[in-house]
Amino acid sequence: MEIPVIYIFTHDSIGVGEDGPTHQPVEQLASLRAIPGLTDIRPCDANEVAEAWRVMMEKKYDPVALILSRQALPTWDRSKFAPASGLRHGAYVLSDATDGKPNVLLIATGSEVSLCVDAQAALKQQGVEARVVSMPSWELFEQQDEAYRESVLPSDIKARVSVEKASRFGWERYVGLEGDRIGMRTFGASAPLKELQKKFGFTVDAVVSAAREQVNRVTR
Repeated sequence: MEIPVIYIFTHDSIGVGEDGPTHQPVEQLASLRAIPGLTDIRPCDANEVAEAWRVMMEKKYDPVALILSRQALPTWDRSKFAPASGLRHGAYVLSDATDGKPNVLLIATGSEVSLCVDAQAALKQQGVEARVVSMPSWELFEQQDEAYRESVLPSDIKARVSVEKASRFGWERYVGLEGDRIGMRTFGASAPLKELQKKFGFTVDAVVSAAREQVNRVTR
């Protein structure tokens, strides 16, 4: 109907596992992204939330789904990381590799961006340069021109890992058929958050391992 309605979704992942798997909407992000004309935004911190509201207030015809986590998330120091204004482009380089020459791309949304930032630091100690891309909105990113999309996700960097506590469905668009998608293959489980993160692979070690495997794959 081209009405600029704002829908706010919370409890967006498997982090409510103690309430049981029926409370874990692993399929909802894919469903929202499939709706024509709906802008999806899943911010990674308070700065991105504020920027999301700026974007939403400018909408005249498009409905928006703002997808928020129930967990406490770090607020990135934007004097050290890229400005949150990058959100309006759908995806942006939050933290780049040394000299802007990454060996691997780590792409995430929402609460999983912090995992990638920590993994980037761990990889650097191991001699692997990673670029962390915050991708709060597929819809907004697809609206950007090819030059911008290429600047964020260079086509010559084949080693790619996506990280999202939701269905992996669709992420092959950005990581390729051989890229790694750390995400949900099943519904969740009933357990505390930390146990769920370990069970389903949402840990820094898991991201580091996936990144190293990707780098090894493309350099064989």
